[in-house]
Amino acid sequence: MASLYEINKQLLDCVDADTGEITDTARFDELQMEYEEKIENIALWIKTLNADAEAYKNEKNAFAEREKKARNKAESLKQYLTDTLNGRKFTTLNVDINWRKSTSVEVDETKLPANWMREIPATYVVDKVEIAKALKAGETIEGATLITKDNIQIK
Repeated sequence: MASLYEINKQLLDCVDADTGEITDTARFDELQMEYEEKIENIALWIKTLNADAEAYKNEKNAFAEREKKARNKAESLKQYLTDTLNGRKFTTLNVDINWRKSTSVEVDETKLPANWMREIPATYVVDKVEIAKALKAGETIEGATLITKDNIQIK
């Protein structure tokens, strides 16, 4: 089957350039049907790809949830062993549980002097919703324009 570009070219070949009349109606009708079939097949392919993408997203979310549950359960069990062993070593042929010292800082930010704080610069995000409202209301905003687009809808 030919591409849409090739079909369009062949359709033009069936039309007299000077008069605009169809020179080969049978071939023109055949190409027209091929053109419509090609467009339908591409649209169906898009629908399939979008359904696949949605299924992949749902599966990804399900796996992320399962990963989160597994990590939380592992942390819970680790805390259970910590409480149970209370610093004692435990060794078998399959596992070896040891302890190591570590230090961390706990902070009450309400009592901490300002010299121990550092500023993190604010990040700015363009608020396109508010800009759109302002532009639709007739306001002129340098660097922003409303653009009307035709978006394809395949159902």
